[in-house]
Amino acid sequence: VQLQAFGGGLVQAGGSLKLSCAASGGTFSSYGVGWFRQAPGKEREFVAAINRWSNSGTYYVDSVKGRFTISRDSAKNTVYLQMNSLKPEDTAVYYCAAGARIITSSLTSADRYDVWGRGTQVTVSS
Repeated sequence: VQLQAFGGGLVQAGGSLKLSCAASGGTFSSYGVGWFRQAPGKEREFVAAINRWSNSGTYYVDSVKGRFTISRDSAKNTVYLQMNSLKPEDTAVYYCAAGARIITSSLTSADRYDVWGRGTQVTVSS
């Protein structure tokens, strides 16, 4: 499977963006999918993930809980990250990743994912 992430942009604090991670070349619903982000000078950080074959097994880093929602549209082979109430500290390059055999306990670990998409820049101005 190949991934393409898009939907980033510049938004004011308090605004919203919806990122998309579109897959081609495989049955995307069979993959666990995660969103990660990396801000300048910082390490890559787990943001959110959704379990294989699921639209209800979702996980978030504490800093985005209640603001971000990850979801899956299997018919479109796409996973979304709806980001609301954005803050300047959410500014980063956002990456989506997919794991064919990733288990629930590994969804937050970047090194357990098989495939990565190119990042999309999210910039939140204060």
